[in-house]
Amino acid sequence: MNLFFTANRPGGRSGRCGLTYPLRMRKILPVAAFSDNYIWLIPDSGRDRVAVVDPGDAAPVIAVCNRLGVTPNAILITHHHGDHVGGIAALRVRYPDLTVYGPANERIPHIDVPLAEGDRVELGDVGDQGIGFTVWDVPGHTSGHIAYVGEGAVFCGDTLFGCGCGRVFSGTHEQLHAALARLRDLPGDTAVYCAHEYTLDNIGFAKWVEPENAALLQRERDCHAALDADRPTLPSNMAQERATNPFLRFDVATVIAAAAGNAGRELDSDAAVFRALREWKDREYD
Repeated sequence: MNLFFTANRPGGRSGRCGLTYPLRMRKILPVAAFSDNYIWLIPDSGRDRVAVVDPGDAAPVIAVCNRLGVTPNAILITHHHGDHVGGIAALRVRYPDLTVYGPANERIPHIDVPLAEGDRVELGDVGDQGIGFTVWDVPGHTSGHIAYVGEGAVFCGDTLFGCGCGRVFSGTHEQLHAALARLRDLPGDTAVYCAHEYTLDNIGFAKWVEPENAALLQRERDCHAALDADRPTLPSNMAQERATNPFLRFDVATVIAAAAGNAGRELDSDAAVFRALREWKDREYD
């Protein structure tokens, strides 16, 4: 099965928006939606089936599946926002046999299997042909946000972005800090599949915080090259995020100094540094 497609990449450029990414010998595909969303397709090994992660819009998913000759058999939802769930109803109509997984602690129509911390999601066949994820509760962006962790990857919705993190809406800053602290402890080669093409914009804020971070400056060059070539900047990996993402670097001296300088006060905990960073970005950058 040739898992490539041509589509419009978020941001308005067009071209081959179909680099594929390995997940235990599978190829994960980004489907562009709206102006900057990615809907991820996880193929089932050896079969013409895919799982769909956070389909905010059904139309691009259906178009890509038709082009590839594959059928969705599962939907994985991370949280309730419309740009992540808006396509569920239409996909259920088009593919009535699929199963919808999603957070138990958020009100989302059409969820067949509600999930919470420690639950397992098994996709495909049992054994070597299957794909399995453990559910983590990662509240903060929303109060019931979950992530799917396994197979050397994390599908983290809007909790962690490339060089950034989500805003705090129905959760709390303390929750989001704890979720990010937990995610950053994943192995460095863990592929980070977030839901938005925000990386280059987030790098702009990260440079306010650490203007002399060499890894960050290199990441900026790499992101420009990827976007100029009509390639997504994602997935990243956790080692890259730990080296460049200020919201995972709340215990680094340069980040603490920058956050305290902007806040105009001493910050006495990692959580306080994180909150100062998030409020700084909300107030002056976004």
